[in-house]
Amino acid sequence: MNDDKAARPDRVDGGPAREEKGRDLRARTRAFALQAIRLYSSLPRTTQAQIIGRQLLRSGTSVGAHYREACRARSGAEFVSKVEGAAQELDETAYWLELLADADIVPLARVTPLRAEAHELTAILVTSVLAAMGKRPVRGRGDDSAD
Repeated sequence: MNDDKAARPDRVDGGPAREEKGRDLRARTRAFALQAIRLYSSLPRTTQAQIIGRQLLRSGTSVGAHYREACRARSGAEFVSKVEGAAQELDETAYWLELLADADIVPLARVTPLRAEAHELTAILVTSVLAAMGKRPVRGRGDDSAD
């Protein structure tokens, strides 16, 4: 166990388990960016592929940057804003991945793992936002009785 982390007086993040999850998410968003970079590098040099690819590259690499900014947020509202920005970039990345496959620029099998990771990361970030806002995730519809 790393004793110096446990003894840090400035810790306000909720403990070692939360810190480990944060590190894991930092690593996952970085790996996601690297996968987007590799996909862009492998795209055909056609105009269509390069235009869509640049959009994918921009949105796919900004997810980790938004998340890192969230980790350094000075308030709960700032944290929520940055995490929501990362989630929006993930959704946009998923769109560009779908477009690449639907336009037959790359095979569906080539974008499927990146799309799956985008969806998983989105779910994690949405849960983080809800937790930061003190809300519980909605599991289903139709159970609201207040009108």
